[in-house]
Amino acid sequence: MPSAPSTSPRSGSAASGGPPPDGPPGPTAPAASPSRWAPLHPLVLRLHFYAGVLVAPFLLVAATTGLLYAFSFQAEKFVYAHELTVPVGSTELPISQQVAAARTAHPEGTVSAIWPSPEAGATTRVLLSGVPGVGADHTLAVFVDPYTGKVRGALEQYGSTGALPLRTWIDELHRDLHLGDTGRLYSEFAASWLWVVSGGGLVLWFSRRRALRTVRGTSGRRRTLGLHGTVGVWAAAGFVFLSATGLTWSTYAGANIDQLRTSLGQATPSVSAVASGGEHAGHDTASATGGGAEHGVGLDRVVAAARAEGLGNPVEIVPPADANSAYVVRQVQRSWPEKQDAVAVDPGTGEVTDVLRFDDYPVLAKLTRWGIDLHTGILFGLVNQLALALLALALVLLILWGYRMWWQRGRGSAFGRPIPRGAWAEVPPCLLVPAMAVIAVLGYFVPLLGVPLAAFLAVDIVLGELAHRRGQRTYGGGPRVK
Repeated sequence: MPSAPSTSPRSGSAASGGPPPDGPPGPTAPAASPSRWAPLHPLVLRLHFYAGVLVAPFLLVAATTGLLYAFSFQAEKFVYAHELTVPVGSTELPISQQVAAARTAHPEGTVSAIWPSPEAGATTRVLLSGVPGVGADHTLAVFVDPYTGKVRGALEQYGSTGALPLRTWIDELHRDLHLGDTGRLYSEFAASWLWVVSGGGLVLWFSRRRALRTVRGTSGRRRTLGLHGTVGVWAAAGFVFLSATGLTWSTYAGANIDQLRTSLGQATPSVSAVASGGEHAGHDTASATGGGAEHGVGLDRVVAAARAEGLGNPVEIVPPADANSAYVVRQVQRSWPEKQDAVAVDPGTGEVTDVLRFDDYPVLAKLTRWGIDLHTGILFGLVNQLALALLALALVLLILWGYRMWWQRGRGSAFGRPIPRGAWAEVPPCLLVPAMAVIAVLGYFVPLLGVPLAAFLAVDIVLGELAHRRGQRTYGGGPRVK
């Protein structure tokens, strides 16, 4: 946001980027040698201002819905306590009996996965796909008491974290405003610009003199600017992290990131689900053809084989997709320390045919996994969720303070004038050309940053040229447009 006015005799220095003060000069002070980066200051100021004004509404929606999502995990535990928890019993039933109980209560659809009870007092989830009335990308989770086999209820579930209806609704609101693929562009646009706004704010804050960063003892616009800058500096690293991790699973930038990781041999690996033999005894049992989970040797032997390979709870069991496929058992713990090991088990013999360890993931695959789980508040549980809530609240406050500063720059009851255009023309070619090259590369990989930025620069150049021809150049010594 624009710099605050100051009565200091040095307020017109290159560091502050503002015009020299009116009135007689103050005491003579040694001239400060301008930094080689000083010409970039007005351009950063203008970009930060316009990005703040135009992108802020999208960021405000993302921050508000993100704040709701940060609390949705705890709310989910409370709202669905009956389905999620049971009194602790003495002995758990075999997985096959628990699945059979779920299928008796809900014979519709097919079993797509089973989540055995991960801890004492937690229910087992049997996930059904193809259930009428349930979306194609959702499943129906049937909750079974692992000690008695009693079905506790059934709820729609979404995603690899097992989001239930409340969290799913908030998640989709944050991700796409319930508008589907088109709505996802809003969140990608916000994520694409969040790091730009944060980085620009950091540059502006640290280019100001220490006295102009003070909050205590100030009032009016100076105080608002101080609050805006102080909170922004403390939260900037978190904003950059949220921006980077949010882009990893966005529509356009996410696809580019996936392609880059694949080309570098850093894609996320998967266990081979191809069975070792061509004929699997019992693979064509009645339960399998009826949409059940029992294939060949059955679930209990498959679970025993996975346990023998060291796969502890929580795990997900995925039945074979066809006659040539194996069971896949994978760990699904996304909190620290992550458990993401996986094995494939031949349904005909019960032997493990492939093993994939999380320790063997490529570095970028691990970083992506950790980044996404940290972004979604899973990696460190409640502490993680509270940190996300604080970041979301900080972003809301920064946006409100930003608009307030703009208002305080005005007169009476009107917003202030925008930052004068033409700042790019003051940047020497030795800085401007490399900066444009970097922007072009970033714009290619992050199109919802590159396309709007190119449009902004094109409009700025055209309007600046028109103003110049009218004798109203707005930067670099000409008169300012009133």
